[in-house]
Amino acid sequence: MNQSDFELFKELNPETLQKKFLNSLLKIHNVQRGSIWIKKKDTYLCIEAAGAESDQIKGVSLDVQHPSIVGWVIENKKMTVAETKSDRRHYKEVEDKLAVKSSLILCFPLFFRDKKVYGAVQIIDTTPEKSSLNLDKGYLEQLQNLVDICSIALSNAILYANERKKTQSLKTALKEVKKESVIIGQSPEFKKCLDLVKSYAGTEFHVLITGDSGTGKELVAEKIHKSSVRKDKPFLVQNCSAIPETLLESELFGYKKGAFTGATRDKIGLFEAADGGTVFLDEIGDMPMSIQASLLRVLQENEIKPLGETRVRHIDVRIVAATNKEIKQMIADNSFRQDLFYRLSVLPVHLPPLKERREDIPLLVRHFLEKESLKAGMIEKKIATDAMQSLVSYSWPGNIRELENLIRYLMVTAEDEYIELLNIPLHVRNQNANIDPFSDPSVSSKDGANDFIINLCSMTWPQLEKEYVISLLKKSNWNITWAAKASGINRSTFASRMRKLEIRRDRQDFD
Repeated sequence: MNQSDFELFKELNPETLQKKFLNSLLKIHNVQRGSIWIKKKDTYLCIEAAGAESDQIKGVSLDVQHPSIVGWVIENKKMTVAETKSDRRHYKEVEDKLAVKSSLILCFPLFFRDKKVYGAVQIIDTTPEKSSLNLDKGYLEQLQNLVDICSIALSNAILYANERKKTQSLKTALKEVKKESVIIGQSPEFKKCLDLVKSYAGTEFHVLITGDSGTGKELVAEKIHKSSVRKDKPFLVQNCSAIPETLLESELFGYKKGAFTGATRDKIGLFEAADGGTVFLDEIGDMPMSIQASLLRVLQENEIKPLGETRVRHIDVRIVAATNKEIKQMIADNSFRQDLFYRLSVLPVHLPPLKERREDIPLLVRHFLEKESLKAGMIEKKIATDAMQSLVSYSWPGNIRELENLIRYLMVTAEDEYIELLNIPLHVRNQNANIDPFSDPSVSSKDGANDFIINLCSMTWPQLEKEYVISLLKKSNWNITWAAKASGINRSTFASRMRKLEIRRDRQDFD
């Protein structure tokens, strides 16, 4: 081979490399036909062919039970020379439709670095005289060495391509995870809810979702929207308890420039922005009575009036509302309008708490492990049987949100491939005990490390991480080195996380 031939080893595309590899071998031997085969389950598959009529060879598969020169070389892991007219190993049927038949075949095994054979390459003489191939023993030994080098280059390219496919698959999966909210559950109670949701999606009536905090009400609302005729229109969300009354009104209905101090331009409200689509009003039980009257008009007349506007605007929105409160009791207490309740609850659906659908917990655990590992770019952890039993037995006051946060915590704190029972926080393993999930059981409850009794269900991931870091620091008497060692990461990384989380001690340095 000349210098340009060796350039093929730099090629990382397996299809390009195998073509260059085969053509180089044909050029060296001055023959007109060749092919590359790999073993794939119960067949030998031709992945590349060159020369006359090669299009009829590429893609052909041979049964491993049928004698063939390729099969003999792969199974015996050594080179062979075969005269096709007399050699019983020759699979003559492959050439039935070829105008020019082979007369002499030189076949080499293809090796991985570990000497495992994954395929074979054939160099074929089609001349009646069988005079093109150089069969000198010394020459063939040198050629075998060259083929070995080329086969390793090809195997590396194949492995590289496979890894790229895996990476792309992970990226695609992660993209889907971020884009698509999945509802997990197969328990009878939850299936009834999903059946209702499916039937509701085909209508235009308003929906009221009830259930404890963390049961997945927003996911269900989104499912209703995406399964409806409005799926290509906006799906907008507003938490009615998240902002003050005056701001909530302007967020929902919008305002005109000059309507109040600071209104320097017109603002479109949520209802108008969602025209043609769906508005999800979460925590509807916290909506002030003054705004409830305006919402009732939206439900009755499909019209809004932005703050400072003199005329009404007509809109077309479907409202899906949700609450974890007892609305009927609120009606009795005159804190929620009865007429609004009846308008909202045309189609009611109640989501059961996680403790009433325990058979769904293993499904949710595995889903969150896969989802979070994709997000973090980590190898997906597995969970031991006794650890899973502990999670199934827990009452989950924070429902699915608490479970999701706990899985995130376990992915960070469990050092091994498996999440074991000892990795599960004590308040989950012993739910009747009032125990800090991050505390050391050997430390007295009077110790500063136990000052933080943490409710995982109410925390975001940054809050959870911050509480974990603070708990470690307190247990380590605010010594960063000791705390970093206890967390299983190096000191500089731990200190960096402290800065990002804005964790500082009020007095002096940490160590």
